[in-house]
Amino acid sequence: MAISKLDIARFRREVIFVSMAVDQAEALALRALAFLAGDDHRFQRFLLSTGATAEDARRRATEPEFLSGVIDHLLTDEALLVAFAQDAALEPSAVAAARWRLPGAAMD
Repeated sequence: MAISKLDIARFRREVIFVSMAVDQAEALALRALAFLAGDDHRFQRFLLSTGATAEDARRRATEPEFLSGVIDHLLTDEALLVAFAQDAALEPSAVAAARWRLPGAAMD
């Protein structure tokens, strides 16, 4: 029985998915939000791309759905993702792992 590339990709995704708890994913997303908010340019880009306001970010910072958007924003910009990962002393793959544990991740 041959193992396909698709099988390997699914296995990797499942390993990443189970390796991080939901609370860890939320904590990572909060760190990412703080990273974005720590620089006016980065924060304004985040707000513009999500349609959120600064008040929304303050009010919804603990909502898993909002935190999903924070991670999604990082994952759409490789340079930003790498900058955050370096700042947080993480591997960029940890951000992707966090995304799998938050609402809205495609699980097919």
